[in-house]
Amino acid sequence: MSHNSVVRRLSTQVAGLGAMLLALCAPCGASAQSTNSLAASPGDYSNPKLWLCRPGRTDACTANLDATIVADDGTMTQEAFHADPDAPIDCFYVYPTVSKEPTGNADFAIDADVTRAAVQQFARFSARCRLFAPVYRQITIPGLVSFFSGKPLPMSRQLAYDDVKAAWQNYLANDNQGRGFVLVGHSQGTGILSRLIREEIDGKPIQTQMVSALLIGGALGAVSTQRDASIPLVFPHITVCRTSAEVGCVIGYSSSRAETPPAAGTQFEKAPEGKRPVCANPAALEGGAGALDAYLSTSGATLVGEAKSPVNWTDPPHPIDTPFVKVPGLLSASCVDDGKVVYLAISRATAKDSHRASDITGDLRDPSGKIMPSWGLHLIDVNLAMGNLLGVVADETRAYLAKATKP
Repeated sequence: MSHNSVVRRLSTQVAGLGAMLLALCAPCGASAQSTNSLAASPGDYSNPKLWLCRPGRTDACTANLDATIVADDGTMTQEAFHADPDAPIDCFYVYPTVSKEPTGNADFAIDADVTRAAVQQFARFSARCRLFAPVYRQITIPGLVSFFSGKPLPMSRQLAYDDVKAAWQNYLANDNQGRGFVLVGHSQGTGILSRLIREEIDGKPIQTQMVSALLIGGALGAVSTQRDASIPLVFPHITVCRTSAEVGCVIGYSSSRAETPPAAGTQFEKAPEGKRPVCANPAALEGGAGALDAYLSTSGATLVGEAKSPVNWTDPPHPIDTPFVKVPGLLSASCVDDGKVVYLAISRATAKDSHRASDITGDLRDPSGKIMPSWGLHLIDVNLAMGNLLGVVADETRAYLAKATKP
């Protein structure tokens, strides 16, 4: 079978590869070992070509982000997107596992896969902050396939981390200028940012500038909290956000459909012994259920590519000419911790006489079309709560700035 066929199969099936869930967040641990490790120096992030997104230029984060709001009765209205040219804080993003390059580690190319991730998960944060997103030599999808096929390509998890660390240090030295910042990561990006927080931020003076960290879709309890007070937190000096006015805290979750919960042992919901993964619901940080303010791809695109068939958001179908769709009232979320798994349960509310789509896309399915619960809604984790996350960051920013101006 050709390399391209393997990549396509991974993107659409991933059936039975429970270990792949672990590998997607491979760089989570500071001591993570590499396979056939590559030795290379980190990127030189004084070079603007090594940045996926930076302020003051046209790049992946200046794409059209307008949305169409589809009401339950089928009525459609447009919501224009506007970035904030005077955003008072910064956001620093590390994207998830998306590269299909045929090597163990990606290169520094800004290709369609990397760009798609930024558009789906990060560009909209320009309504709240200046955007910084480095390109890094992440572990690729083909690299993971090769590892689990028993014929691993040369790859280095350390290289991926070192690139992000170098970009972070360049940002602090040349761009930060004492501004507050939000860290945004998903999947492999969450693993890398978790390590960065532990080694470079937690308990250090720079921690006072952290407005929050959005560490989404992580594995292995990369963001975890203790059941037993004798067990140290992953981040000893950083708490989990429980109100939208709390500053310097972490929001983490992995989403699954309420009707198809993940099984015990699922990697995205698994934590080290004595701990549990965090579920901080952006729609209701204080607890309980909350309405999701989702920004979903009109075409049904996810992190791994476009949908196989068009999505009909109204009944009868009507064309939509914006890249994103909002479906107010359709989706809600609540955290579930049943002692075996911890996840953000996504529920749907539909009316019999609705003229709007009653479901969403974003699941990984097996060859028969059956949803794979072990993956949940990982591919659209960020899209599902995008509006909620933006609202939380706005509240946190106000609290951070108010605190910073006090004598």
